[in-house]
Amino acid sequence: MPSNYMAPGIYVEEVSGGARPIEAVGTSTAGFVGAAPNKGAFLNQARAVNNWSQFARDYVGEATESTPLSAAVFGFFENGGSRCYVVNVGPGNPLVGKPGTRTGLDLLEQIDEIAIVAAPGYTSAGDYDAVLKHCEKMEDRVAILDAPPEVDDPMRLKETAVEGESGEDGPSKGLGPRASEYGAFYFPWLRVRNELAPSESHMVPPSGHVAGIWARTDATRGVHKAPANEAVRGALNLSYHLTRAELGELNQAGVNCIRFFAREGIRVWGARTISGDPEWRYLNVRRLFNMIKESIAENTRWIVFEPNDNTLWKSIRRDIGAFLTGLWRDGALMGSTPEEAFFVKCDAETNPPDSIDRGIVVTVIGIAPVKPAEFIVFRISQHQSGTDTETQGGS
Repeated sequence: MPSNYMAPGIYVEEVSGGARPIEAVGTSTAGFVGAAPNKGAFLNQARAVNNWSQFARDYVGEATESTPLSAAVFGFFENGGSRCYVVNVGPGNPLVGKPGTRTGLDLLEQIDEIAIVAAPGYTSAGDYDAVLKHCEKMEDRVAILDAPPEVDDPMRLKETAVEGESGEDGPSKGLGPRASEYGAFYFPWLRVRNELAPSESHMVPPSGHVAGIWARTDATRGVHKAPANEAVRGALNLSYHLTRAELGELNQAGVNCIRFFAREGIRVWGARTISGDPEWRYLNVRRLFNMIKESIAENTRWIVFEPNDNTLWKSIRRDIGAFLTGLWRDGALMGSTPEEAFFVKCDAETNPPDSIDRGIVVTVIGIAPVKPAEFIVFRISQHQSGTDTETQGGS
C-alpha cells in the first residue's frame, strides 16, 4: 500500500486480481517437409508460409513441374488451412537429419507453433518411422501419413511395412506404418487439378488436403471435433474406390479412408490414430490432450520459483479449473457438470514434504474427453399393428 497519501482526496489504485487465465494454444499450424518445385529454394530452412501465393513466389518461381510438397501446400490452403511451415529438403534427400547437422524434420523441432506434421508422398517404412519419431519426441503434434500411391490390395495396408524387406510385389509384411498414438494414416490418393497447370489433373497424396481439413474443423468446431465426414475441397476423384467391406476392415486397422458419395461427393471417412491402445484410438482425443497439455504448460510458467505452499496449490487449482470449465462449456469434455467432466487435485496429498524438499509441485488432472459417434445404429422390428423402427446398420 503506498504511503504517500498527502492531500485529502480519492485515490484509485491498480491491484492484481490474482487469477492468471490459461489460454488455449493453436492447433491448426502445419509443418510440411519435402522437395519444392524450385529445387534450391531456401534449402533446409523452416519458413512460415501464410498463403499459396507466398509459397508459389518463394518455392515455385519459374518451375513448371509439380511436386508432392507443392500439391500438399496448395491442398492445405484450399481446404481451410491458414498458416504452415515449409522445409525444402531438395529432391532425393532423406527426411532424417545427419548427426551434427539440423536438416529436414529436425528443423521443425524449434517451432512450438506446429501441431500437424506431414511429409507428402514419403511412404516407405523408414519415412513413416522418421515422422512418427519426430512427433513422439515433441509430444505436441500429430503426423499425417500418406498411403503408397498405388495399392493393388488395400488389405496390405493393415500390416506394417518393413524397411529393406520385400517380395516380388513390394514389402512382404504390408504397406502400413507401425503403431503410434501420434500418427494418422490416410488412403487413397486424390485426383486434383494441377496447381501449376490448372488445365491438367494429377494424383497427389492426401496429407496436405487432410491437414487443411484438420485446420478447418479446428476453426469451425474446435479441436475436440473429429476431423471426419468433411468434404475434400478440390478433389475430383480417387485412386481407389473402396467397397463397404474393405472400408470396415481398414477402419478397424486404423486406416482412415477417403470415400466418394453420390450426393455428398468426396469425404474423409475416418478419424482414428494408428495406436493399438483403445484410450488413444480416436484422433480428436489425442489432439485435444496435446492442446490441453501445451496450454497448461505455457500458461503456468509463473509457478516456477513460487513458494510451494497451500496458497500456490489453490492458485493452480483455480486457474486450471477455470480453463477446463471453459473447455467443458465448449463441448470438449463429457459430463453434465464440470465435476463429471474433470478434476484437478493439488494439495498436501499430492505434494508431501519430500516432494516439497526436492522443489517439486505435483498437480493431478483427470479429464473425460468426448469421443466421436463413429457407428450409428438404427433397429427396425415389426409388430402386429404395423412396423416399429428397429433396424441395425453402421457407418
